[in-house]
Amino acid sequence: MENLQKKIKELSELINSMELHEKINALNQVKINMHEISPFKSEPVDCVLWENQTKIYANDYNPNSVAPKEMELLHVSIKSDGYTQPIVTFLENEGRQVVDGFHRNRVGKEFEDIKNRIHGYLPVVTINQDRADRSDRMAATIRHNRARGKHSVENMSDIIMELKRRNWTDEKIGRELGMEPDEVLRLSQITGLSEIFADKEFSNSWEIVFDDFDKAS
Repeated sequence: MENLQKKIKELSELINSMELHEKINALNQVKINMHEISPFKSEPVDCVLWENQTKIYANDYNPNSVAPKEMELLHVSIKSDGYTQPIVTFLENEGRQVVDGFHRNRVGKEFEDIKNRIHGYLPVVTINQDRADRSDRMAATIRHNRARGKHSVENMSDIIMELKRRNWTDEKIGRELGMEPDEVLRLSQITGLSEIFADKEFSNSWEIVFDDFDKAS
């Protein structure tokens, strides 16, 4: 153990002598290497990295929304307490798509005091790479939102219909998203009915046609 402590100290001194971005990259590499031999390797939170925010981009399906007042509160929270939760991401091409943490991502990019403090980086974890299909990542986003009790009904309805178009059954949707059958049905109807009648034309008013009997009377 004494020998290990000596090697750790030598490594720490080496990394500490580097310039900022080189230091961040080196620390990330150490974390990745330790994660590879960790007994908690299957848990994304075991490896929190600091990623340049230019490589992190939002998904286009997040059903969660935050009002300006709540957004400012999140800013105050991160300003006062720091980042206590990483942004959940999926590695895609040369960047990272946000699976959960859309607003934590925004705070780090849009508020200059936070952006400067964290040197233009953001804390991220990488979701298990078997979630490669878009529908799997959508489901993961919704599970995170629902666990906090937050999601937009209209956007949730859109997601349900997309999952159906991707051949997910009502049973699978309910199981993966933690929904009761009647909830899946209601959300399907919101967008589903709109889709059914999307190409139909309706007149502004009904035409009343009287038959011969009505005219005679």
